[in-house]
Amino acid sequence: MLDLLPDLFDTYPEKLTLLAPMFSSYGGKECFWGEVVTVKCYRDNSKVKQVLAQDGTGKVLVVDGQGVMDCALLGDMIAANAAKNGWRGVVIYGCVRDVSTLKTIDLGIKAIGINPIKTEKKGVGEINIAVEIFGVIISPHSFIYADANGVAVCNESLDISMLDL
Repeated sequence: MLDLLPDLFDTYPEKLTLLAPMFSSYGGKECFWGEVVTVKCYRDNSKVKQVLAQDGTGKVLVVDGQGVMDCALLGDMIAANAAKNGWRGVVIYGCVRDVSTLKTIDLGIKAIGINPIKTEKKGVGEINIAVEIFGVIISPHSFIYADANGVAVCNESLDISMLDL
């Protein structure tokens, strides 16, 4: 299936919240969904790397990078490790780098921008707390659904078995 969100919004309009249309796709998977794990960080991707090094089967990491545009919170090595560990996707309210290589990795990646500069590594950040991105609260254990049409959040897992996936 190429277009997941239109069908989901047709079927579950009252259950989904669409994030502001600011995210672009950078990963090898355009369409992805899964249970949310969160990281909140500021110019430091240490916690992003730590979480994506763990088993992420069926999960999507949502990174509240506070919209910082002067460094990248995800690059090719961390993304490749995430794919190896079974993560379905990463949604970053911040930047990524190594974008040509990211497209070759079997991982959904959404971000608001690109920056070739890496972050500092101070081990600072918070894991699995509710984060807010443009007025939308995203809690751990909620669910992300993403495709070329955008990124949506839901407080429960939706039955998508009737969709042509």
